[in-house]
Amino acid sequence: MNKRRSQRARLAIATTGVAALALTACSGSGGNGGADSDEDLLTSLQDSGTITVAIADERPYSWLDGDEPTGATIAMHKEIFGNLGIDNVEVVQVDWNSLIPGLNAGRFDAVSAGMSILPDRCEQAAFSDPEIMYTTALMVPEGNPKGLTDLDSVVEAGDVNLAVLAGGIEAGYAESLGITNVQSVPDAQSGMDVVANGRADAFAMTAISLNWMVENNPDAGVETTQAFVQEIDGVEQVGAGSTVFRKGDTTLLDAYNEELAKIMDSEEKYLELVGEYGFTKENMPPADLTTEMLCAGDLG
Repeated sequence: MNKRRSQRARLAIATTGVAALALTACSGSGGNGGADSDEDLLTSLQDSGTITVAIADERPYSWLDGDEPTGATIAMHKEIFGNLGIDNVEVVQVDWNSLIPGLNAGRFDAVSAGMSILPDRCEQAAFSDPEIMYTTALMVPEGNPKGLTDLDSVVEAGDVNLAVLAGGIEAGYAESLGITNVQSVPDAQSGMDVVANGRADAFAMTAISLNWMVENNPDAGVETTQAFVQEIDGVEQVGAGSTVFRKGDTTLLDAYNEELAKIMDSEEKYLELVGEYGFTKENMPPADLTTEMLCAGDLG
């Protein structure tokens, strides 16, 4: 097995500009109902053999293929929860902005969407150890008529109608850069649609998702720019995502992290699970990158 690279991560996460998600009161036990403590929740999930996770249809992270959940995070979760004695992973699909509120309202047990670990979000929910690193890109009409390359080029052009995922990290980037001509979309498909239909000049999101969409929608009339790492005030904004749990579900989170570590210690195992969805070894977080660092924004 190949150990992950251990060089110090030269990363920074934007701590401003990302819209805070509403925190809804926790009802106790998520999609399985009935557990009064976090330890009871793990036990109840194991007893029932089922965990309910939420996704937001961001491909290739997680989506429904008909009624069948699929994607990189789903593959990881089937492996991890299966090793915890929870063989059935059920999926609820919601808008991105409803993921954390729905989790805290007890409508599901975890979020399986590769969500970025950001300080604002860490105040509302508990994130697992880092699972996926990613960069940003722009989806534009074929031919890229405005010659866009990154969000700085959007600022320079001045007349770009930019689409962003509601509650997504790119929305925070746009706000920090002073981009005002912005429209929010509830999901990735809507972002592609507004570009394809001429209602937006560009859609900003993770590069791997946009590339996946272009590859699988060859007649949509869109293309993507080269992936980039956006700078805010001279600081590179590199994202890391993970699975999200309620703050009180520490026993479930700890058990999850123990199983996750077995995957993250092996490049071969990691790629066995997520490689078919376009992820590579470059998407593996550095071994010394921690959720605590990301939640604190302490990555300079």
